[in-house]
Amino acid sequence: MKENWILDIDEISSNLKTDVNNGLSTEEAKKRLEKYGPNNLSEKKKRTVLSMLLDQFKDYMVIILIIASIVSLFLGEITDAVIILFIILLNAFLGMIQENNAEKSLESLKKLSAPVSRVLRDGKVIEIESQYLVPGDVVFLEAGNFVPADGRIIESANLKIDESALTGESIASEKIAGKLSDKNLNIGDRINMVYMGTIVTYGRGLFVVTETGMDTEMGKIAKMLDNEDKVRTPLQIKLEQLGKYLGTGALIICAIIFIIGVMEKRPVFDMFMTSVSLAVAAIPEGLPAIVTITLALGVQKMIKRNAIIRKLPAVETLGSANVICSDKTGTLTQNKMTVVKVYTDFKELDLNDQYDNKADFLLECSTLCTDAFIDDKGKSFGDPTEVAIVSVFEKNLSKKSDLENKYPRVAEIPFDSDRKMMTTIHKAHDNNYKVITKGAFDNVIERCKYILKDGKIENLTDDDKSKIKLENEKMGNNALRVLAISYKNTDDIPERLSSDDVEKDLIFIGLLGMIDPPREEVKDSVKICKMAGIKPVMITGDHKITAMAIAKELGILNKGDMAVTGRELEAMTDDELYKKVKDISVYARVSPEHKMRIVKAWQRNNAVVAMTGDGVNDAPALKQADIGAAMGITGTDVAKDSADMVLTDDNFATIVAAIEEGRTIYENIKKSIHYLLSCNIGEILVLLIATLAGMPMPLKPIHILWVNLVTDSLPALALGVEPADKDIMTKKPRPKNENIFADGLMFRIPIEGIMIGLVSFIAFLFGLRENLTNARTMAFAVLTFSQLSQAMNARSNKSIFKVGLLKNKYMVLALAVSIFLQLVVILTPLNAIFDIKNINIYDWDIIVLLSLSPIIIMEIVKALFFKTK
Repeated sequence: MKENWILDIDEISSNLKTDVNNGLSTEEAKKRLEKYGPNNLSEKKKRTVLSMLLDQFKDYMVIILIIASIVSLFLGEITDAVIILFIILLNAFLGMIQENNAEKSLESLKKLSAPVSRVLRDGKVIEIESQYLVPGDVVFLEAGNFVPADGRIIESANLKIDESALTGESIASEKIAGKLSDKNLNIGDRINMVYMGTIVTYGRGLFVVTETGMDTEMGKIAKMLDNEDKVRTPLQIKLEQLGKYLGTGALIICAIIFIIGVMEKRPVFDMFMTSVSLAVAAIPEGLPAIVTITLALGVQKMIKRNAIIRKLPAVETLGSANVICSDKTGTLTQNKMTVVKVYTDFKELDLNDQYDNKADFLLECSTLCTDAFIDDKGKSFGDPTEVAIVSVFEKNLSKKSDLENKYPRVAEIPFDSDRKMMTTIHKAHDNNYKVITKGAFDNVIERCKYILKDGKIENLTDDDKSKIKLENEKMGNNALRVLAISYKNTDDIPERLSSDDVEKDLIFIGLLGMIDPPREEVKDSVKICKMAGIKPVMITGDHKITAMAIAKELGILNKGDMAVTGRELEAMTDDELYKKVKDISVYARVSPEHKMRIVKAWQRNNAVVAMTGDGVNDAPALKQADIGAAMGITGTDVAKDSADMVLTDDNFATIVAAIEEGRTIYENIKKSIHYLLSCNIGEILVLLIATLAGMPMPLKPIHILWVNLVTDSLPALALGVEPADKDIMTKKPRPKNENIFADGLMFRIPIEGIMIGLVSFIAFLFGLRENLTNARTMAFAVLTFSQLSQAMNARSNKSIFKVGLLKNKYMVLALAVSIFLQLVVILTPLNAIFDIKNINIYDWDIIVLLSLSPIIIMEIVKALFFKTK
């Protein structure tokens, strides 16, 4: 790496051929992107379609099938060998397509959650995906950002960066913009440089990109990323274990069938082929792929509903969520702050009626003390509260840029959640400085010694404070968010800025009252939550009165519910909070650090907690929560990286929608499991009965493999996209450790499997009245069609007529294709290859009746034993 830390800004700018005041041009950035490539770390080499296809042949049972087909070939059974190989290839292609689609779906999620950076291009501030950064780009940093590339700092305002990912140093490094003199500094001592992957913990800054991608310091250790394994959900792990148990059981049964057949002096080769085919059919090898695809498709649906799932296990956890702890601003409200009232010189001014120039000085000072800005196209950047201040100033007075030219900012103490204040220092024309502080009323008023009355500075009395406090409470009672504004003049600036030195002896100017109306859709979402057994909880830094007013309007705070402040929360012990947490619906005036205690208290009560957050300090709580939901619009990079999902619209209703999708996905996976296992039991049973009864085999190996191919793929996938039940959000949350076979599946699966096996065997008996070929044809047809009937049974515990026969269009298509394929095999010359025959209309009547009997029987059972409302 070049020693960029020993160069001054002009040298850096010259070396990189960039203008630090205007950034790169769009055209130049495109050229550099082609030259240097994307700003990404190298990843593990992606699997090719060919490798996915070859992996399909590594399965233990598939290898046995291949060996069996080769044996068939040597024994002259050419037709059997060809058909078996054809089915193996067809299965492999289907498996490859499913896996490839799942990979593409999950890859698209990574792109959607890609980090963005604010950069200077063509003299304008724009947002781009961080992967498109190039050397020479000028990038803005603020607390909560991940540093997107290596670079040299141009400006620094109390900038502190956590570089522990690179240096191991736990204390954040304070950054400066000046050049250093020592060429041989290690990374931790290069205090005018920033490095990819580190975290801005405080302040803000500006840097010019010097290296991107694999040329960064982080790029040197990027090979570690190649060791990352695919994230598997608890359900996928459980199903993998289940597959092993089922596989072992199936092999034992198949071995029994083989041994009994041989003892009955049946042809050894035939029994071997039957046993192998049955083992392949009995093991639900397609189940892991179907689960992955169902998860991936469900996650894609969530994206359309503005929820990006970053970690797949969250999909399962969503179905168990019974508490949602949500921030207020922007999540429960519209995030469209508007200044509607100002209070200055003991007078309240309503800006909705008409602007009053008595508010000029208050708005000038509050606007200077913001980082937000509005571009020439009217697009706003920054915190919504600050945007509201800038908007009302520019609407009634002038452009913020003109004001900043008049009073340029020279220093600042950024906002933090502990102080609840922000201070900026500006150069005034008479060679002194103007200090402006804005923040929470309680905190600002404590730092004020004076007050501005009729343009004169006077001592702030207790009587003055009482009047101002009453106004603050009045605004809060009207659900307004209140900010206090103060200032002072000073002749010099301390060399080392600190809150204690700067934010004291302030002059109180007035209050700003702004409103962020509740989102209309949130009211309905809160109702849905309560129907679904989910408790919504509001957590906010706002005043208690304001928070309670909004919470009541949304239906979060009801009679008997508690609202507590941060101070009241701190006064509680963990045991006290554990006992009271179920009754608390609103937390006001709290810091992000309090969120961790709230989450843990709920979890001690065995709750599954979803927690929202957007700031750096929210990250621990987002990780601790069962489902961390970061804000996509206002959220910091750190919050997003800590979260399980990102809300692209910062909307509470989106969390509720995601929970609904999570419940639906889990239920659909259970439906696929239900269907596949019951069908597999039926296949095993029909052969087991015949073997134990000393009868000819009802099915040949190619029949079993074909049935497995036709019934195990499309219908199972269609169940994975079954539309949500209308009452999905009226049920209580699923217990976190609930068995996959809960809700009666433990009994339904074997009973329905026995039904499929029995009707297939009965069909075989009917067919035997004519000959063995006829019997096998009927058993083959009924086994296939009864399994397709079972797909309809597995859709719901309710009657299929209440669910809707045609509601799942994918199921209709899957059944149509499967039935068509089966009819083609039976009714065309292909039947000779399968050693079956076309049958008469009487036999078809029996086939239809037997194939539909699982539906008829289960409809009767559902009517008698299941609720069908």
